[in-house]
Amino acid sequence: MKIDWDKLRAELDPDIILDGEERYQFTWPDKRAASRLANTPTDKALRPDVDASKDFWNTENLYIEGDNLDVLKVLRENYLGKIKMIYIDPPYNTGNDFVYNDDFAQCKEDFETTSGLFDEIGNQVLDRMQRNTESNGRFHTDWLNMIYPRLKVARDLLSDDGVIFISIDDNEQDNLRKVCDEVFGERNFVALMIWEGAYKNAAQRIGVNHEYVLVFAKNINATPSEWKINKVDVDLVLKEAARLTLLYKNDYKKASEELAGWYRANKAKPVFGNRRFRFIDANGVYKEDDPTAPGGRKFNLINPISGSVIPLRSNRGWRFDQSTFNKLVEQGRISFPTDNTIMVRTYLHETDKVTPQSVFYQAARSASERLGKLIGDIFPFPKDEDIMKSLIEMGSDKDSLILDFFSGSATTAHAVMKLNAEDGGKRKFIMVQLPEVTDEKSEARKSGYETICQIGEERIRRAAEKVKEEAGDKAKDLDVGFRVLKLDSSNMEDVFYTPEDFNEKHLFNSVDNVKPDRTPLDLLFQVLPELGIKLSARIEEKDVNGKKVFFVDGTYLIATFDMDVNESTVTEIAKMKPQYFVMRDASAANDNVLDNFEQIFKHYSPDTIRKIL
Repeated sequence: MKIDWDKLRAELDPDIILDGEERYQFTWPDKRAASRLANTPTDKALRPDVDASKDFWNTENLYIEGDNLDVLKVLRENYLGKIKMIYIDPPYNTGNDFVYNDDFAQCKEDFETTSGLFDEIGNQVLDRMQRNTESNGRFHTDWLNMIYPRLKVARDLLSDDGVIFISIDDNEQDNLRKVCDEVFGERNFVALMIWEGAYKNAAQRIGVNHEYVLVFAKNINATPSEWKINKVDVDLVLKEAARLTLLYKNDYKKASEELAGWYRANKAKPVFGNRRFRFIDANGVYKEDDPTAPGGRKFNLINPISGSVIPLRSNRGWRFDQSTFNKLVEQGRISFPTDNTIMVRTYLHETDKVTPQSVFYQAARSASERLGKLIGDIFPFPKDEDIMKSLIEMGSDKDSLILDFFSGSATTAHAVMKLNAEDGGKRKFIMVQLPEVTDEKSEARKSGYETICQIGEERIRRAAEKVKEEAGDKAKDLDVGFRVLKLDSSNMEDVFYTPEDFNEKHLFNSVDNVKPDRTPLDLLFQVLPELGIKLSARIEEKDVNGKKVFFVDGTYLIATFDMDVNESTVTEIAKMKPQYFVMRDASAANDNVLDNFEQIFKHYSPDTIRKIL
């Protein structure tokens, strides 16, 4: 047990005066180190895995395997201010879900070697000894040191009008709010939403059946002043259509007329009967006194079909005059329950958007059941993709980039594809997940999934097919692929040695500064962030004079990492006038290529920015 000596002294002697002026502050041990960690650059590299990807060469979606802090730092190089929305579902710090451990007392490599958290190929293993149990004296401290630097880097990635949604429960909700106040600024707080779940009858005191979603903006003044989300549930509309068809038998014209005026006032279930229309008189819809009426008094309307007088049934006037009323009748917008009462039809497209509420509901186990049908019961307590779809609709535009760096089962990716299929959007996702190894006795391992990443990737594949099947022709241009990238050590050899470590063998080993196991595609993905090019950029492989050459976004970047590249290959590339050209130092066929390299580009494409690895 650890003792807070300052608090103990204050308890023992209430008159004691401690050093330093008292002021409000939110701090914890190693907070400064955690802050520095956010600003420390990373030398990690992202290596593409074509085989694990889906439609690697064409997709603009990314799935990144690796520690999310290092991944966020790599993304910061070319996605600074580019992310419209971030959603994360971090560890809630329940004592059993905490595997991130940013140790400040030793370097990351030493920690990875000694902690026992990683297997021989770099996958993170959930070691029970590393779980953040409540008996740990640094229970909250360790969690704060994990989340703080990640949120600081995440803020850099958000666009000025960007927003972040964070799921959390009571264990760290209060601390998370304080951290976000500091990172994003109190004035940028949007809402603390309540995610209601299943009723828990077995609780000893109070059955806690909710979690939270904390919402912050990058700049509250740059975000829309009003958020709207779809209220119309297509399934409910179809059910209502089936009900009306059954009611009216084969009278489809009558059924369609009824359906056209159907109004669903409650998101959970449709409102049937006369309440599907709005009584203008009974609901007291107001109109100023007609100045043309005798004495400026409120007036009655005339039924243009029967000629009957429609009297006011309250002390308020109509919201429209007789001529407007006649036009509404012609348009079929007015129904007459009797000759002298009216109802106004409200069409679905006029009421299909609603301001999101701070409390929303998830049916018990519905998300788990749907995911179970999709990939099996291998991932406990997944988020609901339909609710995620609503959150994405709140926080993004149709062409936005969505980031989730605690991806889990990839619910966010599923929701993005589903929403795009429904509204024709072009949103792209970036999923980041630690390659945590599944338990050997788990259903996931029995089903062949060795890591959480494999579960997420397979979920995206299967969800993509389901979304396309359900959307039909609307999904013909839908991007349902993903490009898998895996965080690894730098592609470059460590060529810096202290004098005592340097010997004659290094004279021969330093000829090529690229690690021997790295591929040309690995090197290309190292170059992309360095040049500010998105990792989702379109890539083509072409043959130029017998050499493999990469073309990124057309001729924006041309790169080759093949060996024995001669002057004719360089000349042909220079004639294409790329914005950037990159090649390896060891790629040159001879010294003359390197000697003439600059002169060739100065002659054919002087504006090309050249880089030698």
